[in-house]
Amino acid sequence: MPVPPVVAAYRGEPLERVPVWFMRQAGRSLPEYRALRRGRSFAEVVRTPELAAEVTLQPVRRLGVDAAILFSDIVTPVQAVLEGIHIRPDRGPVVDQPVRTKDDLARLRPLDPATDLPYVLETVRLVRQALPPEVALIGFAGAPFTVASYLVEGGKSSDYRQTKALMHAEPDVWDDLLDRLAGMALATLAAQVEAGAQAVQLFDSWVGTLAEDDYRRFVLPASRRVLEGLADLDVPRVHFGVGAGHLLEAMAEAGADVVGVDWRIPLDQARERLGPGVAVQGNLDPTTLFAPPEVLDDRVRRMLAANGGRPGYVANLGWGVLPDTDPDALRRVVDLVHGSSP
Repeated sequence: MPVPPVVAAYRGEPLERVPVWFMRQAGRSLPEYRALRRGRSFAEVVRTPELAAEVTLQPVRRLGVDAAILFSDIVTPVQAVLEGIHIRPDRGPVVDQPVRTKDDLARLRPLDPATDLPYVLETVRLVRQALPPEVALIGFAGAPFTVASYLVEGGKSSDYRQTKALMHAEPDVWDDLLDRLAGMALATLAAQVEAGAQAVQLFDSWVGTLAEDDYRRFVLPASRRVLEGLADLDVPRVHFGVGAGHLLEAMAEAGADVVGVDWRIPLDQARERLGPGVAVQGNLDPTTLFAPPEVLDDRVRRMLAANGGRPGYVANLGWGVLPDTDPDALRRVVDLVHGSSP
């Protein structure tokens, strides 16, 4: 079977054209997704493999992207072992009973993907069977810090005060929490690879809120456990955080083959800082998709120019597709990237 271009790029191999896909490409911006969701909850879609597979495949058909990413959520694994976690419209994950003490940790048992997440693994198998061989299937999991922040805060936070307070006031409890979540993420990603995922992405969405010293002390060991634990599976490992330009080198040290870059740092600077041994993914500002076509085209060309034709690059956004994005704008980016020489 031929190696999909995205996987080849992740491995640093030279290609005739730059591959492209979009974080959050499956979901709210697509009319066919909204039609499928009508009368169904998010949880129902995730837990019905045929529906989750259809949502995963929709952007491949409409946009012509080079990869599909599994439709699920970063808290799906912990939902399987901890009651009282809900995905609320426009709020994201909400936790009825936050995890903030040593006694709370007893509620977090180890994850058995085959027993706890059979619907996710079946979705992976269905998608892999349906995808053409040149389109990669990317599995994903939430990184320990970001999942912990939801559990500790009880939902999304603007300042992560409870999370940081726990880190500094109860470091032993914090370390235990992240170790448990690292075990869940590792088990989840390994099972996805076994089911057919050809690359994996570890989303540390909110890690940019931390200073580098705190990242290295309180987060990097758990992320390293996840990424290094996948080394023997021989799949590219992508690591991404929002607003984490100051953490690029540290995130690569956690064991990533590829580091995602958001729009706040020039792509050429990110490449120089990471060095030739690490591939890069990103970094178009998602709001640029709302700009006039000529502005969008210019920004895409500038992004590609900043990469300088170097191998080991996958075009993407610097964060996820926003809900009101016009799918035609996404398709325009795909066509422009595919039509540009690396």
